[in-house]
Amino acid sequence: MTKIVLAQVSKRYGAQAVVDNFDLEMADGEFIVLVGPSGCGKSTTLRMIAGLEDVSGGTIHIGGRDVTNLQPSERNIAMVFQNYALYPHKSVYENLAFGLRMRKVPAAEIEKRVRWAAEMLSIESLLTRKPRQLSGGQMQRVSLGRALVRSPEAFLLDEPLSNLDAKLRIRMREEIAQLHKRVGTNMIYVTHDQVEAMTLGDRIVIMNQGRIQQVGKPLEVYDNPANLFVAGFIGAPEMNLIEGTLSEVQGQVIFQGAGMSTPVSADRSHAAKPGAQVMLGVRPEHATMTSDSGIGIAATVLMVEQLGPHTLTILALDSDTTPNSATPPRFRVLTARRDDLRAGERFRLHLEPSKMHLFDAVTGVNLALQ
Repeated sequence: MTKIVLAQVSKRYGAQAVVDNFDLEMADGEFIVLVGPSGCGKSTTLRMIAGLEDVSGGTIHIGGRDVTNLQPSERNIAMVFQNYALYPHKSVYENLAFGLRMRKVPAAEIEKRVRWAAEMLSIESLLTRKPRQLSGGQMQRVSLGRALVRSPEAFLLDEPLSNLDAKLRIRMREEIAQLHKRVGTNMIYVTHDQVEAMTLGDRIVIMNQGRIQQVGKPLEVYDNPANLFVAGFIGAPEMNLIEGTLSEVQGQVIFQGAGMSTPVSADRSHAAKPGAQVMLGVRPEHATMTSDSGIGIAATVLMVEQLGPHTLTILALDSDTTPNSATPPRFRVLTARRDDLRAGERFRLHLEPSKMHLFDAVTGVNLALQ
């Protein structure tokens, strides 16, 4: 079994902490995705696992071995980079075989592994070509194959699809997922694309400013974001976030913000007191629009985005409490396709109380998880 454990791993440059007390235990054969904005420390974390960056604090174990201070060649891992890093003067076959030759693997074994990897990645017909004769997707397959032939304990992938166009990214994403299922080897994948994270990872690790914000299965994180950062980062279209306060009316907790007043489920607000400053979070698919007068939250359509099978409607909430100079709060609603919506139309919004999230306005933590 190959379990990967990072215990309080940190990376500092002087007083600047790029990665701070990173704790993660990865089960054998698991696919973990590190996701977050640029500069959050995810690639630095991957490079520390690979041995390409020294660790300032903490330990890294791979397969029960403490590899914290070992050289990259001693860790039995394989890394796939964003820029492919292929030898331009060598054929695809030679690119795949080069690392094995450097390790003095017998020729028969090299032939076996290269042919196996080529078949696995459907690049058998490309073995005699040079990198300049390949498309971006084909070069990425060769880069994956070069890692695959080593039979490593872990694959580390650093934004491997960022140089590809949107359509090819989707296809390669599917191929990487299928490859993981076939080989069953640990994979740690770095991306800033939350769609890649949600579709690929057994678990995702959301990072910001060098710290882990939340770890969990994709839908667990989506349904129960730990804090405001995760709520705003995970989800496309993004979650609606509106500032306001809580009050209690006849035993019912009410959220009151600019342009809206709505009841909140007790299980979502049990950690908050009346008068608390909070942020209300509602995903666009958890709101509905109706033409019924007098019921729900008044709003006016600003823009309609047709997404094919779905329609995203952006509305402005009516607000008597918002100063005239201020921009009315906006709210996004995601529905099945609708061809009848026009800017300027007025609707009433209904929110699902059980799907709302309340975040402490100061700390950002999800009050339902307290």
